[in-house]
Amino acid sequence: MNDDTSLRRSRSLDGEWLFEVDPDGIGMTEGWQTELAMWLTEANPVDVPHIWQEDDGLRGYTGTAWYNRTFQIETADLESERVFVEFGAADYWTTVWVNGERVGENRGGYLPFEFEITEAITAGENTLTVAVHDPGDLSEIPHGKQGEPWFTRVSGIWQSVTLSFRPATHISGANVTPDLETDTAAVSLDVDVGDTDRSVVDAVIRASRDGEVEAIAVHPIDEDDEAVLEFDDPAYWSPESPALYDLEITLEANGEVLDRYEDYFGLRTIERDDDGFRLNGEPIRLRGVLDQGYFPTTLYRPPDGDFFERELERVSELGFNLVRKHLKPAHPDFLEAADRKGILVWEEPANPAQYTDRSKEEVKTELRRLIERDYNRPSVVIWSLYHEEWGIGHNEAEETLWTDEAKQTYLASLVETVREWDPTRLVCDNSGWAHVETDLNDYHWYCISPDRATEWVENLEHTLHHRRDNYATQRWSDDGEPVVISEFGAFSFPSVDTLIDHYGREPAWFSHEFLTDPVKRPSGVQDRFAETGLDDVFDNLEDLAESWQHRASVSLEHILGEFRTREEIAGYVLTQLYDTEWEVTGLLDYCRNEKAVYDDVAALNADVTIVPTVDSHVSWAGEEFELEIALVNDTDDRVVEDLEWEFDGRTETRRLTAPPHSVVESEPVRITAPQVETVRTVDVTVRGRSETELTRTEPIVVVPSPPREPPEALVFAEGTLASRLVSVGFDVTHRLTPDVDVAFVTETTADVVEFVSNGGTAVHVPDRQGEMRGTEFFEFRSLPRTDSWNNTASFFYQDSPLVEEFCSNRHLGWEFEDAYPYDIVADVAPEEDTVHVGFVRGWLADLGSPLLERSVDDGRVVACTFRVQTTAGSHPVVTGLLCRLVDYLTDRD
Repeated sequence: MNDDTSLRRSRSLDGEWLFEVDPDGIGMTEGWQTELAMWLTEANPVDVPHIWQEDDGLRGYTGTAWYNRTFQIETADLESERVFVEFGAADYWTTVWVNGERVGENRGGYLPFEFEITEAITAGENTLTVAVHDPGDLSEIPHGKQGEPWFTRVSGIWQSVTLSFRPATHISGANVTPDLETDTAAVSLDVDVGDTDRSVVDAVIRASRDGEVEAIAVHPIDEDDEAVLEFDDPAYWSPESPALYDLEITLEANGEVLDRYEDYFGLRTIERDDDGFRLNGEPIRLRGVLDQGYFPTTLYRPPDGDFFERELERVSELGFNLVRKHLKPAHPDFLEAADRKGILVWEEPANPAQYTDRSKEEVKTELRRLIERDYNRPSVVIWSLYHEEWGIGHNEAEETLWTDEAKQTYLASLVETVREWDPTRLVCDNSGWAHVETDLNDYHWYCISPDRATEWVENLEHTLHHRRDNYATQRWSDDGEPVVISEFGAFSFPSVDTLIDHYGREPAWFSHEFLTDPVKRPSGVQDRFAETGLDDVFDNLEDLAESWQHRASVSLEHILGEFRTREEIAGYVLTQLYDTEWEVTGLLDYCRNEKAVYDDVAALNADVTIVPTVDSHVSWAGEEFELEIALVNDTDDRVVEDLEWEFDGRTETRRLTAPPHSVVESEPVRITAPQVETVRTVDVTVRGRSETELTRTEPIVVVPSPPREPPEALVFAEGTLASRLVSVGFDVTHRLTPDVDVAFVTETTADVVEFVSNGGTAVHVPDRQGEMRGTEFFEFRSLPRTDSWNNTASFFYQDSPLVEEFCSNRHLGWEFEDAYPYDIVADVAPEEDTVHVGFVRGWLADLGSPLLERSVDDGRVVACTFRVQTTAGSHPVVTGLLCRLVDYLTDRD
């Protein structure tokens, strides 16, 4: 809108209002909406936009709250004008009075609404009263991740309030639909003519760039068809060149200008085909990051006017070209910043929790209003309708979308409706889970490396060849829906000191009552740091955070490399740009400080990048391993790159040529690990010498062969493990007698219990499937064997002479590739047990161990849950660990 005082004017009503909660719901009956209401004498001043949960005393308040302010109307304002009060957003049920007269109500928490107040105002002072009701039960209401079990609730008038003066005949809205094949743009108008005869009104539509009019159309508003703007040499909107056109529409009748309306738009198309996505007809791979739109102290409200521009600078710096705005409509200021910066946006409504007639209608209404608001925003390229079946089958009391044909029919119908409302964008029916009718086949893939590297890569290969498995309906046909990994990430513990410094205390969200899962509950984290024995391994929580973030970086490097080298993956969205309260999977912390993962992700996310891959990160001295190098080119140009690799003094250069939008791989290189006397970690380093200045490394843990002379000890073992230990050089017996020095057992039989009770030493190891059997000495907890969010939140650490020579860091890494445990000890007693390798999850919960020593009666037992049954003798680190373990257990000194 413009500030032409002869046609349209606006006045901000932001600033100081009076505010009072109404926990007993008496405001309406006691007449709080009237000008002389008594509550005003006791109300507190607040600044609107306002979220009442920003006040610690109202953090858990649900119900009704009242707002009130006055504003002046001049007599001239009332001449030939209509007056509206506009709300950017208020959550949830908003009722508005002017001078005690009810002017309207709105349900919804995220999108704009307005009421005409022309007949309610008078010259002089006027009173605006607003009641906002946000109920405790959100199950049928689109609410996203507000409240249980996620984040802080958001209630109140949280976006701007504006007084708008318009002509009696005015434009209410205009949608611009580009057609790049003809270089035209169709403009549809919504005109409120008032008392004017429609037949005499023309709309004059102008599209300008840099002050120069580039297209103009004159259109009688009583015609049903759309106006068409024709461009001679148009500039298309794209991430590389985010060209925008200023839109000006005037309503004219009999030589008089009745109204002037302003907006902006971009000429842009988004399509999908068998090869992926096309922006303006050109291929594009979506490299996205998830953004939940929360801020540490202001929740949904950006802390200042330039914040979104700075945030999108980070997005661009990290190499992303898309932001997925998660589970709530984007703030309009964010979209304008994205339009001007050239960042693509994937938008989705907030979700309800239950599938009911009301919740379906609320979702549909929210989608309709979201599309109306953002139709002209060129950055928005994808609409999601639902997320992980939340509100359409995820509730444990409901049948899932996978099997419920009624839900499938409803969702397919909603997709078609959204396509009718907006044919210019792609539609995702149910992000991440069961699909029915969709333009992209997306997955939420929470995998972790190196812990489950082999498992999740194999699963990924299977998934890419069995895309039908992601569809809930039998009507699925291969229409070439592009594959997108729309969520993945790694938990990376933040700086607790930074959070406390920012808030001046422990954040209130540390101790939300609904955070009953200890993995997700930050409160008490300092105590758990000491209680778990982590304080014996790390200097403090900051030291732990640094190690954990480095571990997350290793995981994300591998995952991104796997995604980028597979051309059948048309896009991905990393979770997430910044931590959101307890969910600390961000590249930035909640206060927007960089984490250790930041630079590594930026390098891997570049338009052109290199990805080295080795067939094993663990090698015997003198053994060969294989190196492949991929050159990834997401640009429109051919890239020629001289790639130099170096390992232990040996250097070679390979030239790779990558056509536009392609991945090319070098021929495999066989490299021999050096001879070493002690364990060494030697990096394979790959450098770009032409187009890129990237340097990538892959660690190779080189172990002497044999790792050490096996100790002179009699070892009990059975089955294939016995054979593997013999191959290493152990003296193995199949009889469990008192003269056995160390017994390797997969079950804690009565004989084993007696052996230990009488002073023997046993090592309890998993069976060939990696399962720990028997609970006489330990209680065990199983870990997910493939992709799982719980795995991404896990952290293995060590501070033990048994493993320190194999590990470059205090967190475990690639040295245990293909040997990470499927089970861990669950009943760890840090003050009594010797924890050689520890395990925690999330906010230092679920303490466990894959390598733990415990005294039992006169003997001792070691739980070694690493997968030794299938790796002993062949895996250099596992073999070396077993030798060191037996040496340690038989040390007579």
